[in-house]
Amino acid sequence: MGAGEGAGAGTGVGAGGLDVPKLQHRLAEFAAARNWQRYHTPKNLVAALSVEASELVEIFQWLTPEESARVMDDADTAHRVTDEVADVLAYLLQLCEVLGIDALAALDAKIDRNERRFPAPEGP
Repeated sequence: MGAGEGAGAGTGVGAGGLDVPKLQHRLAEFAAARNWQRYHTPKNLVAALSVEASELVEIFQWLTPEESARVMDDADTAHRVTDEVADVLAYLLQLCEVLGIDALAALDAKIDRNERRFPAPEGP
């Protein structure tokens, strides 16, 4: 049930950048209009997220490190990568919505923990 399919370009983006709650609301409306809410359980969303992440991995699977660094140079491949990234993000945002997780706050807290856990080396 394509999480990101059919979303109009630009309507979830404000002048200050992405508006996560608005995007989550659009995703929820998209699913509700198709009566897909019953499928959007945490288990199903995590499975769909894994599938979409695997589709992203598939694009890079047999590329050399140098080729992978240039993946966005080819318009067709760049489009595929962008679409898969959007699908991964769409399912992740839907999972966060269902579980009541503030994705940006969770990421901010995780970065804080990692900075304490893995301090940068001091000096040269």
